[in-house]
Amino acid sequence: MKVLVTGGAGFIGSHVVDQLIQENHQVVITDNLSTGNEAYLNPEAKFYHVSIESDDMGAIFASESPEVVIHLAAQIDVQKSLHDPQYDAAINILGTIHLLELCKTHQTRKFIYSSSAAVYGNPNYLAIDEQHPIQPLSSYGISKYTPEKYIRMYADLTGLDYTILRYANVYGARQIPKGEGGVVSIFVDKLLAGESPIIFGDGLQTRDFIYVGDVARANIAAMYEGSREVVNISTNSPTSVSDLYSIIADIYKTDLRPQLAQARDGDILHSYLDNAKAARVLGWKPQISLLEGLNKTVEYYQSIHKTKVLL
Repeated sequence: MKVLVTGGAGFIGSHVVDQLIQENHQVVITDNLSTGNEAYLNPEAKFYHVSIESDDMGAIFASESPEVVIHLAAQIDVQKSLHDPQYDAAINILGTIHLLELCKTHQTRKFIYSSSAAVYGNPNYLAIDEQHPIQPLSSYGISKYTPEKYIRMYADLTGLDYTILRYANVYGARQIPKGEGGVVSIFVDKLLAGESPIIFGDGLQTRDFIYVGDVARANIAAMYEGSREVVNISTNSPTSVSDLYSIIADIYKTDLRPQLAQARDGDILHSYLDNAKAARVLGWKPQISLLEGLNKTVEYYQSIHKTKVLL
């Protein structure tokens, strides 16, 4: 199957591409490398250095005719979305509409969209299921939810199939220290440098941390299952930021203590997502525990750090 992956040089996208290649799919990547990294590109995939908003995307669709589009390219920084909501909307909303227009023109069969737990805002109840009210607290949450409405409209008007995946806090190898799950890579970066990381708030805020390999598997599953569904991709388990740091510190065998700073605007206090629907409609469940995932992540960054030291 030919699959186009937007943001395929990025953190999550590169893992999705790797799994697609392992399953012998033909993969086309588009990425503007604003946060993606050429080093993460799978050499067996075809790469176009282009933004999703660009008119050049039309020629790529015409040439490649993808059967499935996995849309991961996005502006992911919550704080940046608050400071520059116009830029955030231009990429996350208008960029997605551009892709949907191209899918309509070139008769793409399915569109798999990476949404976010940020669309739910402060929860009315826990665990958050897919029926929870939509009440985003940030421009980012708004700009991730709005394309969901457009996707449904295009499906109704054109017959485009879709699956919308609402991720919890994704972490793992290749992550940059930004975005929703970036706290893991921030902690790791600081400890590698022998510095104390900063925790915003009292550290008791909770998140649902999901390993990137499990998220990639969910995207693969959505190519075949979950027709016209919205699905949480999560562990269904809360972990406080303080506990997260303690686990990472134990892995490093360090006694460095984090510094506490004032909580940030737009940050949600507690959040974890119900993943029962993912098991039901995608046949998907997370396979990597938090401890195993953090060990894998730390090992990756330690190997990168050692390489830099040797150079």
